[in-house]
Amino acid sequence: MLKTRVVTALLLLAGFLAALFLLPFYGWLFFSSLVAALGGWEWASLMRLPRPGKLIYATISLALCASLGWFIFNSETGMVRQEQLLIGLFVIAGLFWLLVVPLWLLAKWNVEHLLLGLLAGLIVLLPACLALIQLRSVHPLLLLACMAAVWVADIAAYFCGRAFGRHKLAPTISPGKTWEGAIGAFIGVTFYGMIIAWAAGQLFNKSITNPVFVGMLLMLTAVSILGDLFESLVKRQAGVKDSGAILPGHGGLLDRIDSLTSTLPLASLALLAWDGWAS
Repeated sequence: MLKTRVVTALLLLAGFLAALFLLPFYGWLFFSSLVAALGGWEWASLMRLPRPGKLIYATISLALCASLGWFIFNSETGMVRQEQLLIGLFVIAGLFWLLVVPLWLLAKWNVEHLLLGLLAGLIVLLPACLALIQLRSVHPLLLLACMAAVWVADIAAYFCGRAFGRHKLAPTISPGKTWEGAIGAFIGVTFYGMIIAWAAGQLFNKSITNPVFVGMLLMLTAVSILGDLFESLVKRQAGVKDSGAILPGHGGLLDRIDSLTSTLPLASLALLAWDGWAS
C-alpha cells in the first residue's frame, strides 16, 4: 500500500507540474474544468446519485467551469477581464466556508434536500477551480506556493498531532485530528509564509502590514482545516471512507483536494483585494 501511495503521488506531482508550467491557457482551462468534473462525479456519489445522475452532475460541473473560465479570463493572456464577477464568486465561497461550514460542522447537518447538497458541491468546486486559473494566470509559482501552504499545514498538523496530540479537535467527525496538530499547522504555515514573502521581497510592502499578512496566513490555515473536516463529515454521513477510488492508494480526488477547495478561493480573493489596496 505504501509503495502504491508513493508511486501515485510521484506520478500526480509530475503530471501536475508539467500541466502547470507547460500548458497554454486553453489547456489549463480544460485541466481545471476536468478537476471540476471529476470532483463533481465524486460529490454526486457522496449525495448517493445513481450513475446517470453522477454523469449529468459531472458534465454540468465541467461545462460551468469551462464557460465561466472562458468568460472571466482573457483567452490570450489568461488575465482576469471580468474581475467583479470573479470577486463575487469568491465572496460566495468565502461566506460559505467562513459562516456556513462552521455551523454545518457544529450542527452536523445531514443533507436531506438533494438540490441543496448539489448546490453546496458547486460552491465547493467551481470557485476553487476558477482560483486555479486565476492564481496560475498571475504566475505558476504563485499557485504552487498557495498549494504548498496547504501541504505544509497538513504535514505540520500530522507530525505535531502524532508527537503532542492529546485533545481531539472533532472526535465525531475526524478522530485523528487534535488541537495540538492544528496549532502545529498554524505555526508551520506562518513560518512558511514569512519565508516565502521574505524571499519574494514583499514582506514589508507599504500597502500591507506584517500583522495583516500573518492574520491572512492564519485564516487560510483555519479554512484549510475546515475544508478537511467538511469533507470528512460528508463522507461519514455517506457511509464511505474515501470519496472515490480514482487514485490508487489515495482514494478519490476530493480526498486529495479537500483543503484546497476551501483555501484557494480565499487566497485568490485576498490577492485581488491586496492588489486593489496596493493600487
